[in-house]
Amino acid sequence: MNDSFAIVTLGCKTNQFESAAMAEQLERAGYRRIDFAAGAQLVIVNTCTVTAATDSQSRNLIRRARRLNPACRVVVTGCYAQVAPGDLENLPGVDLVLGNEEKADLVRRIDVPGPRVQVGDIRQARGVPLDLDSFGSRSRAFVQIQNGCDAFCSYCIIPHARGSSRSASPEQVVGQVSRFCAAGFPEVVLTGIHIGGYGRDLRRPMTLADLVRRLLDETPVRRLRLGSIEPQEVSDDLIGLVADCDRLCPHFHIPLQAGDDGVLKAMNRHYSVAFFRELIRRLKTRIPDAAVGLDVITGFPGESAGAFGRTLALVEELPVTHLHVFPFSRRPGTPAASMKAQVSGAVARQRAALLRELGEEKQSRFAQGFVGRHLEVVLEGCNDGVRNGLSPHYLPVSFTGGSGGERCLTLRIDASRGGVLLAALPD
Repeated sequence: MNDSFAIVTLGCKTNQFESAAMAEQLERAGYRRIDFAAGAQLVIVNTCTVTAATDSQSRNLIRRARRLNPACRVVVTGCYAQVAPGDLENLPGVDLVLGNEEKADLVRRIDVPGPRVQVGDIRQARGVPLDLDSFGSRSRAFVQIQNGCDAFCSYCIIPHARGSSRSASPEQVVGQVSRFCAAGFPEVVLTGIHIGGYGRDLRRPMTLADLVRRLLDETPVRRLRLGSIEPQEVSDDLIGLVADCDRLCPHFHIPLQAGDDGVLKAMNRHYSVAFFRELIRRLKTRIPDAAVGLDVITGFPGESAGAFGRTLALVEELPVTHLHVFPFSRRPGTPAASMKAQVSGAVARQRAALLRELGEEKQSRFAQGFVGRHLEVVLEGCNDGVRNGLSPHYLPVSFTGGSGGERCLTLRIDASRGGVLLAALPD
């Protein structure tokens, strides 16, 4: 077997992990990986379905794969395939549609003739079956500790695409992290759909903080980073762990979504503005230089000018360091898609632009505070002779020099520009 393959991935870090696992399956079976643009004989499109726009991007990639190689086989998987397999089955150029759980058995499904649509009932899924031995040429490796979600936020289709929340066993996670450490990865990122719910479904229930302790005790992981965690699940125990251990990145990604109690209730988010404000106060009191990034949605149905003003004021007030801002997108199949008082797309985009500007200002101020310090930087690539990396605080770092073979260096931060740290090798 020497067929060429390419994988193109849309969406979250969970999808990136699963694409890496599928690539490893294919390479073990004798397939040869090439760039998507080179026109592979087999193309895997690992889709996202968070918004209607990502569905459109997936369809465009399928059409592009056929243009690059009219004779290629196109396999579509991921969240779009899970929730709307019929739409993809009827799209010209699609040979096979696989659900999210079917990714674990990819090679057999593409090599053995079977139905064009193989999408199981995701709500019946149990466990986290995918593992990895390597993570390509990256310096940061992702580990999927959990999958699925039981929250059912009113704007989100993901519980239908990913199923119920379910956890990998702690032994599975320890083994995966240990393999990445042995392969020389200086940073491991714990990912999932709802990682703050880790361990609730296990035979012996445990928490995310319990898992982190085991990883610190039982693996030589050099730098461990946590993925996105819901506000109610950022416990004092977890904050204390990050505060007390320099192997844990002082970086929290916490979805706010809105700074108005009425909008939060309509979103089916189970916390208040007061709760969120107090959480950030506790976190920053315990870890003053922690990076705290927020997700925010603008233009949610019923978001008045006053409600948005309260969101803007809250974000401005909070000592957060960066923002991920998304204009609301009506996702068919969610309660929010049929809510009254829909906000126009133009207004949602205008509000998003205001928040993004504020986020850039906050990141720039945060970055300025690291000038003159020495930071450990995980290296992620080179562009026109300038090398790029990431600090523990999730700040991008640029510098020149070094041998070029390193995955991690301690650098002196000499300046910052637009939220990017400019660094040099220590004298």
